[in-house]
Amino acid sequence: MNDGTLIICLLVSLPWLGALASRVFWSNPIQLKRACVAWSVVSLAAVVALSTQLAIPPEGLLPLYLLPLTATISLLGQPPHADHRQSWVITLLLLGLGLCVLIAPLMVGSVALLVLFALIAFLLHRHHSVLWPMSWWGIGIYGLGALCTLCALVPDPTVASVSALVASAVLLPLMPFHAGHLTAMTRLPGNLPSFIVLLLPLVGLHELVTALATIPDVVAETVGLLALVGAFYGAVKALAQTRVRLLLAYASLSFFSILWWFAAATRSATPRAALLVGTVGLATSGLLVAWQVVRTRYGDDVDPQAVSGLASGMPQFSVILSLIGLAAMGLPPFGVFAGFMGLLLSAPFPSSGGLVITLLAWLAASWYIMRMVQGLLFGLRRPELRYIDVLRTEFAALVIVVLVLLALGLAPATLFTPDQTVTTTYSAMGSVVWTR
Repeated sequence: MNDGTLIICLLVSLPWLGALASRVFWSNPIQLKRACVAWSVVSLAAVVALSTQLAIPPEGLLPLYLLPLTATISLLGQPPHADHRQSWVITLLLLGLGLCVLIAPLMVGSVALLVLFALIAFLLHRHHSVLWPMSWWGIGIYGLGALCTLCALVPDPTVASVSALVASAVLLPLMPFHAGHLTAMTRLPGNLPSFIVLLLPLVGLHELVTALATIPDVVAETVGLLALVGAFYGAVKALAQTRVRLLLAYASLSFFSILWWFAAATRSATPRAALLVGTVGLATSGLLVAWQVVRTRYGDDVDPQAVSGLASGMPQFSVILSLIGLAAMGLPPFGVFAGFMGLLLSAPFPSSGGLVITLLAWLAASWYIMRMVQGLLFGLRRPELRYIDVLRTEFAALVIVVLVLLALGLAPATLFTPDQTVTTTYSAMGSVVWTR
């Protein structure tokens, strides 16, 4: 076993080891949460220290950094309640699976992806409520993704590329394969929605890399058309939503569809694409964590229209929510704007009509996200509501989101030019070479 394989095993096994070790504190939710946060931080430190020793994937190293960081954020933002213990441990399991898909060789990564699909489908089968009833269609979409992952291993290049493309469309949502994304964001328990909204799209982008280069032209044109329809459809559906999680699910579908349109036009997935997917996922995760703050105080099934006046009663929360909302809208100087403009200015687009649709979808985000934030923060101060500002862990999670989105917006250029010298030197030593 060479050094490259050892590094991959270490990075993948750390979250799984943390999930196993954290079970010692199962009877104490506070200690269990601290242990899960600590292991996610350890995983982040290991990725930062060792990722440059790996062959750099086409989408760059940003996804490797964002996965453990977002896991940490989603864990920090959850209240230490016994009902959330399972989701904390599963977060570490999902983190290990995501890292395995991104950095492991083809066969091992495919097995990890199959397990990921199966675990998400199992959780969706287990967790549903009166407000969010079971969606067999959403579960079936993840089953389709697992089947396509198997078909992507067949020798026929056309079948393999189209199958990988469909599996990518399930993970990085694209119409008509977006039902799984909507179901996962609304029905998964605890902090899992705020983690998988970044995990699954980044894994989908990774699987998309090899598929785009080999798919037939007619398939690429079809994907571009579906992407434009999805961007418009997601924006319109988000405008009509009153439930926050559904609004954010459709909003992220609209932004991810914009990425699909650019990817279909260029037939590639670059670090700029990873920047857009990563920042959209992180901003959506931050909004979900912020909504969890509201749910913690006023109940899981709280109607957002029944909550208002938070700006005066929860000033710290209001400032941070406003900043994350601005970032999620795609405004400068945050990372979503940098990712969108990076693709817009560097990638050729096949039609001006498609460009108009993507710009309209982007502008629509300014309306429905601002409307959501404004409805929570302003309006009448309700005397029946108890206004309790963010706790330290909630504050830390939300501030990290703002700082990372700001950093990715102000200095994204370093993400586009990875150090190829490290990759070449290490590959010459006989490590695992990027061949996916």
